[in-house]
Formats: sequence, C-alpha cells, structure tokens
Amino acid sequence: MLEALTPPRQFTLSGDFWRQIPGYSEVSEQDFSDPAWQERNSIMRPEKIRDLLQGNVAEQFIRDLSEGLSDSTMSMRITPYILSLIDWSAAKKDPIRRQFLPLKSEMIAAHPLLRLDSLNEHGDQISEGVVHRYPDRALFLATDKCPVYCRFCTRSYSVGVDTPTVTKDRNAPVADRWKSAIDAIRKSAAIVDVVVSGGDCFRLKASHLLELGSELINLGKLKRIRFASKGLSVLPMKIMNDRAWTDALIRLSDMGRAKGVEISFHTHINHPREVTHYVVDAARLLFTNGVMVRNQSVLLRGVNDGFSEMTRLVKLLSDNHIHPYYTYVCDLVSGIEDMRTSIDSARHLEKHVRGITAGYNTPLFVVDAPGGGGKRDVHSYEVYDKETGLSVYAAPGVRPGKLFVYPDPLHSLSPGIVADWASDDRAREMVRMVVERAKMQGRISGG
Repeated sequence: MLEALTPPRQFTLSGDFWRQIPGYSEVSEQDFSDPAWQERNSIMRPEKIRDLLQGNVAEQFIRDLSEGLSDSTMSMRITPYILSLIDWSAAKKDPIRRQFLPLKSEMIAAHPLLRLDSLNEHGDQISEGVVHRYPDRALFLATDKCPVYCRFCTRSYSVGVDTPTVTKDRNAPVADRWKSAIDAIRKSAAIVDVVVSGGDCFRLKASHLLELGSELINLGKLKRIRFASKGLSVLPMKIMNDRAWTDALIRLSDMGRAKGVEISFHTHINHPREVTHYVVDAARLLFTNGVMVRNQSVLLRGVNDGFSEMTRLVKLLSDNHIHPYYTYVCDLVSGIEDMRTSIDSARHLEKHVRGITAGYNTPLFVVDAPGGGGKRDVHSYEVYDKETGLSVYAAPGVRPGKLFVYPDPLHSLSPGIVADWASDDRAREMVRMVVERAKMQGRISGG
C-alpha cells in the first residue's frame, strides 16, 4: 500500500550507465555508489580519459583537451560519475563535457573587459574569506577545494590548484580563517544572512560542517544560513552513503529550525541529464528530513541556452523538490568566451520559461554585475546597446549612485564591433558612451 502512494521518481538516467565506459565495465554498483571510491578515482589528466575509454576517443580530442587545459584558469578534476554522464560518441558537442573539459579548438579571444576577480570579491572582503557586499548578507568562503572543477568557475582566482595561467590565492589555515571570519560576522550588526561556500561545502569534513554551522547558529543574530555545494550534481552518492556528512547537515537544519534560523542547501545543476536516479534519491532523502534545497544554474551556450533544455531542467528540479532559484548569465572568466550568452538571449529564454510551472519554481534570470554590483534581474538594465553588446545596471540597494557594465560575448557581435573592441581607444569610448546614456536615462549620478 505504501509503495502505491509513493510518487514516481522523475529522472533522466538510471541503471548501471557507467558501464558504457570500458574502464568501468566491471565496476560494481556498490563501488560506483561509494563517494570515497569516486573521490579516489577522480580523473585529473587527459591521458586517464584515454585509458578509461580504451580507443573510444580520438587522439586528437586528447591533444585538444591538453592544449585547452594549458589555457584554462581551472585544472582538470572530474569524478567517474561525471565522466559517465558524457556522451562520448558526440563529446565535442556534449553539454556535460563542455562544463568540465576545455578544448583549445573551441576557445575564442576573451572580452577586453575581462578581469580575473570580475565580481570584485577581494574589494568587498571585511575579513579573509568573508565578502560583505549586500547590506544584510555575507559570503563566507570556508574552503578553496571542490570535488570537481568547473571550467567557468567565477573564483578561479582562488579555487583549486595553480594552472599555467593563474597562480591561486592561498588562504590561511582553516581554524585561523574561520575564527576571524566568524568574529567579523559577529561584529557586523547588519549581517543576518550568511552563505557558506568556497570552494564547496562537500569538501568540509562532517565534524567541520557541524562545528561551523553550530557556531553560526549560536551567534544568535542570524536569520538565514545557506550551505552551497555543487555536490548534489557531481557527487550525489555522498548524500546517500556518507551518512556522517548528511546527518551533520540534517542536524544543522533541525537545530536552526528550533532556534528560528532558516537553514538551506544550495546546489548547482545546469542540464537535465545531470538529474539521475542518484540525484533524485539524494534530493528525496534531504526533502524527507526537512532540508530545503534550492538550485542555482549558470546559463551556458551549448549546455542549457535552449528552451527545451531549460524547460526540462526546471520541471525536473521542481518535481524533485529542488527549487529553481537563480539562472545566472555567465560571469566573465578567462577561456570560456565561447560559453557565454548575450543579455538578449537570456531575456528571451526567461520569457519562454516563465509560466511553464508555478512561479516559486521559476528561476529568476540574473546578471551578477561585474565590479561588485551584485545580482540584477536581466530585464532591469538602465541601457542595453545590442550593437556594442553593452548593458548597464544600477544597484541602488548595494552601491547607490554607481553603474555597472556587463558585455555580451564577442561571438554575438558583428565583425565590425569585434574589431572595435580590439582597439583600446574605441573600447573606452563605447563604454563611456553607454554609461553616459544610462546616466541620462536613469538620472543617475556617479559612474
């Protein structure tokens, strides 16, 4: 009778799908479902992919990947789980591959407005690892480690190991950094909302997660704490099989609820194919135990910028109690210009997605304004010049009187404008003109 009352699970992949990879053909379900096995067998070299696929990948692809990594801000680290989600018969176009494995052949020149710390997180730090941009909220960067490395990572300035293009920031030891960070949060009367991120909370030990979360809850001033992790997408078996870690999260959720503090788990799923039976089972476990789960996607060209992909993603997440929260227009990151989408394409996609399901399960499409303006609704620009690809946003609740410029990717512009962007003088003039228009139309002073 209970079985009949259980709603059907909504997912895209099930069964022993990993056995399509020759190197995993003999891997048991018990091993594959073990998060420790996944971590031990993470793939960090292109040659390892060649060995695992045993002739099912062209040597040119491996060379292309090796050259792409040389120009990437992020090194390579993926789990066997993620490797198994890639359609290796069409790897160059595969939406999972595009997120984690950079190919030199698809890279194009970066936009001239690119900066390494494009969101100016360094400038908004009040303590090492604490970014205080919004009046009542703080971002607590508790670790610089992740179970996988996304090639479009905004924090490529600090997350992961050094690459040929980026020497990473090195943070103080965890105990020292956490103490000063929590002190800074305690002393700021305005902060009532903390996002614990990194890196990735999945890489915190269960004891550290519980200790850190308990300290924040016991400050007695916070109303909301969010734990951010891509883990539900890239290592979902940890939720099911690392019970110490999951129990720590559930204990924090219960503790927060008892003390009037909302605890939530924020994850990052970009494509419908990422919603496997592992993800569904993990999401159900969290839902059953009262943990609120929200999703933040990044809008990526060739991954989820089509109406059918985004619609399917939103519905899969909603049906599995993973609330679609934000869809970010991709930040400016070196080596991923080919993955960015224009503001115009984001606007049109949002228009088609809105109305397909309940409003609270419809993501807000946002731009994280370069330079520290914070998240702005894509529609809320003061000026959008499609010809030059420049949109200008005001952020009165974050930076009164300031304007923030987001550039469309070069591939979305005409050849003539791309040539203009190659000229420093012309580039400065295009930015100056669109900012002046925004000041006039929005009656905003400052710059």
